[in-house]
Amino acid sequence: MKAVVQDKYGPPAEVLRIREIDRPVAGDGEVLVRVRAASVNPDVWHAVTGRPWVLRLMGGGVLRPKNPVPGIDMAGVVESVGKGVDRFGLGDEIFGETSMEFQWKNGGAYAEYVSVPQDALAKKPEGITFEQAASVPTSGYIAFLNLLMGGPVRPGQSVLVNGAGGGVGSIALQLAKAWGARVTGVDKGEKLSMIRSLGADRVIDYNREDFTQSGERFDIILDVASNLTLKACKRALKPAGKYIFIGHDHYGKATGRVFGSVPRAFKLLFLSRFDRHLPDFRAPMPGKGEAMAHLAKLLEEGKLTPVIDRTFTLDRVPEALLHLQEGRAMGKIVITP
Repeated sequence: MKAVVQDKYGPPAEVLRIREIDRPVAGDGEVLVRVRAASVNPDVWHAVTGRPWVLRLMGGGVLRPKNPVPGIDMAGVVESVGKGVDRFGLGDEIFGETSMEFQWKNGGAYAEYVSVPQDALAKKPEGITFEQAASVPTSGYIAFLNLLMGGPVRPGQSVLVNGAGGGVGSIALQLAKAWGARVTGVDKGEKLSMIRSLGADRVIDYNREDFTQSGERFDIILDVASNLTLKACKRALKPAGKYIFIGHDHYGKATGRVFGSVPRAFKLLFLSRFDRHLPDFRAPMPGKGEAMAHLAKLLEEGKLTPVIDRTFTLDRVPEALLHLQEGRAMGKIVITP
């Protein structure tokens, strides 16, 4: 089968190539999926480049990727099932992540076929394209878990999404709206009209207004862009409000090559024991299968509309990752075999 592969870490244009490799076989509890669409997100960039270096210790391979095929999110059709599979059958249209583990490693989605644990998947709703479905899993999972961690969001609450024009932010905005919140979306000028179209009650251009100085107070500030400080956000939080840090390091620009945003994440994890404005990171969270099922329901009900910025073919994955890295995408970037 045709797949994007890499033998070492490095810049996508230098290390990614199209090759013919063996088709995978569905193992126990897995389904073999014919990939109809996949998507791009920052975790793929980190897995391909091996940056920050500390993420290589999460299981993806220290010196080189253990799995040579990148890609985490996908949607497609079940071609065969392994022993013990009881949730899906031949011909089912599904979507999800390719692994039950951390997403900071290659997952095999940038190929014509991939073998996936059934518990990481959900059925694709009718009326949703494969491209739309493939754009949801990782961004949707991150948005879903973090909003639950800071809430759960209740009707009438005020939620601010910083970085609402990207993949995670655009889904987080819609999730908060679906749960009955009043949502403010923060991003730059050219993305504001899209944010309005997704249902934001208010939009803020961060080049024109600093919401932390406005006097307005929020129940939840979801910092998808990860460029705010806890100290500044406390000025904009209600007494019981929560600040939620996603951990985006802007492809190494905002943090170092070795540790990235990990030290800040651990600092906030430690402070959460003492600071009422930080969520309880120890709270039990739903698994990927449960999250995918919830996202599928919202897709089916029309409460979640995936926003696709551009679509690239499999041989243009390096170009897609560059487009992502440049920060110009509004919504998600999709890959088609």
